[in-house]
Amino acid sequence: MNNNSSVYPQAGEDIAGVLSRAFLAQYPAEAARELEKMAAEVAVDVLKVQPLPVMRAVWCQLMPVFAERLIPLLNDSMLQPLLTALDTGRCANLLARLEETQRIRCLEVLDTDIASELQELLTYPENTAGRLMDTRVPAFHHKVDVAEVVPQLKSYPADLLHRIYVLDDEQQLLGYIDLARLIQADETQKLESLMRPVIALVTILDPKESVIEQLQAYNAKSLPVLDAHGCLAGLIYVDRFLESLQEEVTADLQMMVGAGKEERALSSSLFAVRKRQGWLQINLLTGFLAAAVVGLFESTIAQFTALAVLMPVAAGQSGNTGAQALAVTMRGLTLREITVRQWYKVMLKEAGAGFVNGLAIALTCGIGVYVWSSSIGLALVIALAMIISMTIAGVSGALVPLVLKKLGQDPAQSSSIILTTITDIAGFMSFLGIATALSGLLVAG
Repeated sequence: MNNNSSVYPQAGEDIAGVLSRAFLAQYPAEAARELEKMAAEVAVDVLKVQPLPVMRAVWCQLMPVFAERLIPLLNDSMLQPLLTALDTGRCANLLARLEETQRIRCLEVLDTDIASELQELLTYPENTAGRLMDTRVPAFHHKVDVAEVVPQLKSYPADLLHRIYVLDDEQQLLGYIDLARLIQADETQKLESLMRPVIALVTILDPKESVIEQLQAYNAKSLPVLDAHGCLAGLIYVDRFLESLQEEVTADLQMMVGAGKEERALSSSLFAVRKRQGWLQINLLTGFLAAAVVGLFESTIAQFTALAVLMPVAAGQSGNTGAQALAVTMRGLTLREITVRQWYKVMLKEAGAGFVNGLAIALTCGIGVYVWSSSIGLALVIALAMIISMTIAGVSGALVPLVLKKLGQDPAQSSSIILTTITDIAGFMSFLGIATALSGLLVAG
């Protein structure tokens, strides 16, 4: 650029204008740092009188945090060449920071092919870091003084300000500075002298599970998100992410019992019916399966009528045990505490919990049934049924969501309905099966 004709005096131009233009042309990076110290309106006035090659060179060196403030002040004829001067990734990162109206305006001034490519880059797949991030990143050049940064922080929401990020000339992430450290620093200090290395980060297309892993591993308040070129694209704020995760878990709980995740407490009755009816029909069919199991022992129930009174107790306890195991396993899958490959450990843990709980419940229930019926045989039947059915229920509560996950299905979609069928059948089968086997110990009637 040293020989660029744009450096030479223009008609009626004074020597100060020549020197200013020469500085911008020959030292675009340094010129960009000087522009960033100015008010946005002043910076635009300086840029718009420069020849296009000079203007483009300086524009490419501006930090996104400052460039986004200039865009609303630029007319379309200036905006088009400046946006096309950026490579596609950096341009997409800049557009992502803008309000929707300004983003649409920028896309409209670009060629159709470029706009389509940018639009595709701005659309991230579901459950990826790109969908979870906030593009309002307080990021500054590493050569900037503290005194130049602090006034610019006023434009950011207070709840997003706990640290700033430091970038190099290529907008690659160099480090971060906690806000308290920044405020206490001398105003003349450069950001590079204060920054610390970033340990926890993710890329735009990393899955939500990777985000959770990083947050758990480093206990960070925010998580930088990098694009494919290593440029800082956004931040995932922990508080907001946890709120989103809580909403998702709540939706999963609704889906587990056959209510659509779109349904809300004040949704219309017809909407609720449409979302629930299909699963209620399926639940009816599984109920018939449990009833069929009871039908196999019809003669036993007719002979020993006390069994009919205790059947709900056996089924209820196994159902509660299974629901507890299901809830813990679903939480583990959602928070990435466990994976499908750990099914054996999860199953053994829930089997052990079910067995020990079954022993305790069997003792309590057996004593209660003996006091009620004065039948040692009936007390023994209900006690053994509790141990067996609660062990099976614990294993089932762990395995059902894991199996659905392995098959590529959403474990939240139908886990509860499948589990209810299994626990009902386990409860009835164990109770009535043991009663039939030990019928000699029971009193008819």
